[in-house]
Amino acid sequence: MIQILVKELNGFLNSLIAYIVISVFLTGIGLLMWVFPETSVLDYGYADMETLFSLGPYVFMFLIPAITMRMFAEEKRAGTIELLLTKPVTDWQIIFGKYLSGFILVIFALLPTLIYYYTIYQLGNPVGNIDTAGVIGSYIGLILLGGVFTSVGVLSSLITTNQIVSFIIAVFLCFILYSGFESLAAINVWGQASVFLEELGILYHYRAMSKGLLDTRNLVYFFSVISIMLMFTKMILGSRRW
Repeated sequence: MIQILVKELNGFLNSLIAYIVISVFLTGIGLLMWVFPETSVLDYGYADMETLFSLGPYVFMFLIPAITMRMFAEEKRAGTIELLLTKPVTDWQIIFGKYLSGFILVIFALLPTLIYYYTIYQLGNPVGNIDTAGVIGSYIGLILLGGVFTSVGVLSSLITTNQIVSFIIAVFLCFILYSGFESLAAINVWGQASVFLEELGILYHYRAMSKGLLDTRNLVYFFSVISIMLMFTKMILGSRRW
């Protein structure tokens, strides 16, 4: 698994994908937080990072599929997937190696945003006037969200040989999982079931974590979704039908 992880990371770094993804993410979030007047912290007048945590998931929705779209699709297109499967590694080792490589890139993309926290911390009146617990909870939520999107991207990459198709499928599934259930629950036809539908979506649990309360139920939800996606990936890879 370690060899696959290192191979995937080297592939990202050598193809400039990692640099482009991280640069686009930081540039986009930086513009939204500090430049654009509609979302700028300086114009808003409150010492918080709501812009990052509310818009970050939608940026992730496109950037993470861009990272994962080549993982299996390129292997299948080039015909190297058969060679990989003949090596003395299990299906789970292949899946986890590819998954962790994408997840590590997501974490690397988030690390520089700690500078934003420090800046807002210093700009607060008085200094430090920021909800640190809420920020920590939101960061954990964003990291787990990145984990879910990465697992979706890995699954999408396995079911097609075309990277663009993989990207589109992953973006669609990420959107449905993140806000699709809440939008569906808002339709006034479900009655009491609307609450259950809303709780099936990521947004409900992500919003709860942004309040700084790390409820076990929310953590279990994120890990469950990741596990389900990786299990589907294992089933498809194990069937050798693609």
